[in-house]
Amino acid sequence: MSAPEPEVGARFGFRSTRVVTPAGVRAATVLVSGGRIEAVTSDATPGVPVRELGDSVLMPGIVDCHVHVNEPGRTEWEGFATATRAAAAGGVTALVDMPLNSEPVTTSAEALAEKRAACAGQCFVDVGFWGGVVPGNAGELAGLAERGALGCKAFLVDSGIDSFPRATAPDLRKAMPVLRDLGLPLLAHAELDLGADTHGRTGYGAYLASRPPAWEEAAIKLLLGLCAETGCHVHIVHLSSAGSLPMLRRAKEQGLPVTVETCPHYLCFDAESIPDGATEYKCAPPIRERDNREQLWEGLLSGVIDFVITDHSPCVPALKLAERGDFMAAWGGIASLGLGLPAVWTEAKHRGATLDDMARWMSAGPADFAGLGRQKGRLAPGRDADLVVWDPDEPFCVDADALFMRHRLTPYLGRTLVGRVAETWLRGRRVFDGARHEAGAIGELLLHRQGAL
Repeated sequence: MSAPEPEVGARFGFRSTRVVTPAGVRAATVLVSGGRIEAVTSDATPGVPVRELGDSVLMPGIVDCHVHVNEPGRTEWEGFATATRAAAAGGVTALVDMPLNSEPVTTSAEALAEKRAACAGQCFVDVGFWGGVVPGNAGELAGLAERGALGCKAFLVDSGIDSFPRATAPDLRKAMPVLRDLGLPLLAHAELDLGADTHGRTGYGAYLASRPPAWEEAAIKLLLGLCAETGCHVHIVHLSSAGSLPMLRRAKEQGLPVTVETCPHYLCFDAESIPDGATEYKCAPPIRERDNREQLWEGLLSGVIDFVITDHSPCVPALKLAERGDFMAAWGGIASLGLGLPAVWTEAKHRGATLDDMARWMSAGPADFAGLGRQKGRLAPGRDADLVVWDPDEPFCVDADALFMRHRLTPYLGRTLVGRVAETWLRGRRVFDGARHEAGAIGELLLHRQGAL
């Protein structure tokens, strides 16, 4: 895999004994021409240069459709350059940015245009954008779609950002029919503040008690009711409470347009193992108990949970408050961009999951949800030649010096994961060779209704 990168636009191929195709894992050659997949074939390819990958897995590039990025120049959050470099190093070829970590927040067409301009020339992988639903902005949603937003996100609880207030049921009743008619999903941070008693504590136990499963379950019940009422596609972001799985299963069986994601940290960690003071584990909703984690795995394996994303969200305040170890005061967010594939595979392989499952959970599923399925997420003719080459048997220790995100405080530090990424290819060009980034900032914008303003 040390061969030089082919010339831009060249016709060439990849051959592996483990190619993850829509029809299953098999030995095959993936032919690439003009940055797109020409064919996936078992036939010989005379005259076409082929990269021999041996037993390495060749899989469609990962689509991480829940990432918190900010415009370049602000140090509190992740910038587009560092975020997309970290993404490429983890096999991610497309990410979708959340609307609330920029000024202005992405709740209007003008704000989205500003964010698009800010990321120009910064991106090492392709980037799309979610807009936001806040009180009073239902009239802005069509403009967000015209500027290319792939959908819009609402918080049902305090977001922690004054300029992105929570949406109430009346707010959602105004916004959801608009989104339905635009063909866009509503993404929802599903927690309702019902109050909680933390007994004056400051450790992880207090934080866990401060956001109980009942908050999540009440919000999801409300959202499912609004989904049935309006017909708008509802997507539950970062599901943490397994207690919500039965109602989500029933909603899907009833044919409601509902999708669900969860995150690597809910599948890898458990509340019993989080030490007090380790604020790098703080996220909202919180990481819950070990039994809850196993039920989330059951939900993922059975299809109630559709796919896995990182919800990468590091920031400086969390780093500073880590010194105090105050879970109640620290801003939450798990830094994990670029680690999603090995983190999930490390746990999945022990639970009977397959490489096909990984491609569905991390490539095809999120690509389809974000409206990118005709372009991304599968090794199939006509799709972008977005590829990740990785070794599902190679262990490695997560080292801060090998990470490319801006802020490298992450609960994965020092943890041994399995599944090292060897190469990442974006539209037929190698953007990461296992150690270095190649090709530069060639990422493109992924817009709703291609050709948006």
